[in-house]
Amino acid sequence: MDIKRIFIANRGEIALRILRTCQQLGIETVLGVSEADRHSRPAQMATRSVCIGASPSAQSYLKAETVMQAALSTGCDAIHPGYGFLSERTDLAHMCEAEEVIFIGPTAAQIEAVGDKLRARAEAVAANVPVVPGGAVNSADEAARLAEKIGAPLLVKAVGGGGGRGMKLVENLAELPAVMDMASAEASAAFGDARVYLERYVASGRHIEVQLLGDGAGRVIHCGERDCSVQRRYQKLIEESPAPLLPEEIRDQMRDAACRFAARLNYRGAGTVEFLYDIAQDEFYFLEMNARIQVEHPVTEAVTGIDLIAEQIAIAAGEGLRLLQQDVHFSGHAVECRINAEAPERGFMPSPGTVSTARWPVGEGIRVDTHIVDGASVPPFYDSMIAKVIAHGPDRAVAIARLKAALNAVQISGIDTNCQFQAAILDDPDFRHGGVDTGFLARWLAKHEEAA
Repeated sequence: MDIKRIFIANRGEIALRILRTCQQLGIETVLGVSEADRHSRPAQMATRSVCIGASPSAQSYLKAETVMQAALSTGCDAIHPGYGFLSERTDLAHMCEAEEVIFIGPTAAQIEAVGDKLRARAEAVAANVPVVPGGAVNSADEAARLAEKIGAPLLVKAVGGGGGRGMKLVENLAELPAVMDMASAEASAAFGDARVYLERYVASGRHIEVQLLGDGAGRVIHCGERDCSVQRRYQKLIEESPAPLLPEEIRDQMRDAACRFAARLNYRGAGTVEFLYDIAQDEFYFLEMNARIQVEHPVTEAVTGIDLIAEQIAIAAGEGLRLLQQDVHFSGHAVECRINAEAPERGFMPSPGTVSTARWPVGEGIRVDTHIVDGASVPPFYDSMIAKVIAHGPDRAVAIARLKAALNAVQISGIDTNCQFQAAILDDPDFRHGGVDTGFLARWLAKHEEAA
């Protein structure tokens, strides 16, 4: 199948990232934009842009029918959903299959399989991939029995949740019935699915994920792992590859487990299997699979030299996997910081507005993925991330030093950013040592608030 024109159903830096690879491949692009993004840099760079609705995402980027019609009316062969928005919603994937438009991602059935967290858990067990102790509960009595078995603390998780959404911590089992009721009501409102399940809470764990490419016929390769343990309220801030201070045996086992899981599904395209590494027990558990390109994919590209967007397009076009596992080589270390339009010193208050000036760093090993230029608008309707600054070096220390210098070189006026906040984290001795757990940033913030 020849892909000549791709409809990009996204915005911001990821839209620009996809556009760049399409330009290199000689593929025409049509960008769907909301009213707020009509004059954005991606809209200017696309072969053509079409307005798909009003500024709020519910009236534009989340309208699968509108996106589908826009792609068909502009003669696109394929749709790339990017991340977020419609990327893991089965409705667009189903529509593409019905209209014979290529969906650059997994099949609708695969999105369903990994989107339902209980189904994904069952698939992991079937693939002999370790899962966190826990399981489904259909009544208060069942929940009480399972909770006694798991012990406190534990997590109540929404079946339709993911990415940190739809989770509640229970430290006292007496609170479980009330927390379950609340979690179920919230899950129903947020995901249209009231089902919840229980999992043991791992107090000291690291978030490590494995990047995969699958051909849709059972062949899967990995492109190494990323450590995404520096998080605020389950939202990643700093990501790196390879994962530092991870026992080599565990690293190999994680990579193999991720490939087994995806191969069981005959997974197609780029995907990421997320694991929780229990530091105290020296064990890892399956968390979930993200059936899309990830925000943090550039660190993998930096250490492997593989253009993951190009591989997504090739697989979608029916070329299969163009790489064997032995073709994937790892070089050096890469670290990424997410740059958000927010004010950390004011409780991370979002800072939408117009960017007066934007000066991004250049230098050896530095990559900046951003759509922000002088005069760019940062609308209040979307996620606050405006850029990713990535540094690659021969080792972790060099990569961190380059990233720190790059962050200090960023000059943005007109809005607030978290650049200096990120630079301060990079200076922390525990972070520099490597292998911090997911609770690191909460402790770091508490310590600095006390000092202030």
